[in-house]
Formats: sequence, structure tokens, C-alpha cells
Amino acid sequence: MAAPTSKKWFAVYTRPRWEKKVHKLLEEKGIESYCPLNKVHRKWSDRIKIVDEPLFKSYVFVKVNEDEKTQVRMTDGVVNFIYWLGKPANIKEKEIETIKRFLNDHHDVEVRPVDIEAGKKVMVQSGILMGKEGTVKKVLHKKVEVVIESIGFILSAYIDKSKILLLDK
Repeated sequence: MAAPTSKKWFAVYTRPRWEKKVHKLLEEKGIESYCPLNKVHRKWSDRIKIVDEPLFKSYVFVKVNEDEKTQVRMTDGVVNFIYWLGKPANIKEKEIETIKRFLNDHHDVEVRPVDIEAGKKVMVQSGILMGKEGTVKKVLHKKVEVVIESIGFILSAYIDKSKILLLDK
């Protein structure tokens, strides 16, 4: 378990359209928070205006230690932490810095989820096939069939989507 003093970035899920409010409420509590804002051109009948919109709908990032997680959950507008593999998703400092730099340099940024589709190269991240690279053969509801070429054989395994890493975009 992490020491209570070590702070890490996490993503929290907010009520719809509450990203800026949650960010403000967290800051008022003394909790380090980041709500990435995208500068977007909006057109009205008489003018075009640049407005700040949250980059990730219903997401705010917080840098907290274990002791502060309850305070975050109790903040008005926070639904819960975003979970990945059964634990609150830890976001790397480097990824937060990349988002900040990208938004500083670009406007009208578009966010799309990573698509896992047939023909993509992937690496298995856990389980008996951990570290093995393969090619996606089929994408099912929550599973991916990956062909793993190894020692002259082609193995076909159904692997949970959360346990693979996309290698080529």
C-alpha cells in the first residue's frame, strides 16, 4: 500500500456538465485538481467566439494520497473514481503533463477512444501470455481474439480487452 504522503493522479467521474464546478469545489478544499479545458470555436448567428469546454466529458483529475480519497468522493458533483482492473485508475504524471502541453499548443482538440480492431498489433499485459505480442483476429463484446505467433505456431486466445496494449495506432 502507498504511503499516505505520496500523492498520485487519479480520474474522477462527475455528474454531467459539472466538470468545472467539481474542479472549483476540490480546489476550495485544498485538493490539487485539473480539469483540462479545450479552446473551441463556437459559432452563433452574429459572431464566432472561443469558449473553454472540458476536454473529457464528466472527468476531472485529482492528485491525492490515500487519506484524501474520501474527501474527493464526498465532494458535491463527484460520482466516483474511474476504476481500471478493479482499482482507481492511476494516471501517470507524464500523461497529465502531455495533456497540459497539448492543450496549450492546440485548439479544437478532438477526443476519441482507442479502437481495438482486427489486424492491429497488441501486447498481452497479464496472464499466462503476458509480454507476448500478437495480432487482433476478432473483436467480440468484451473480449478480443488475438493470434500469437511464437515458436513456429499460431496460438489463438481470447483475451479480455483490459489485458492488452495496442502497439500500433
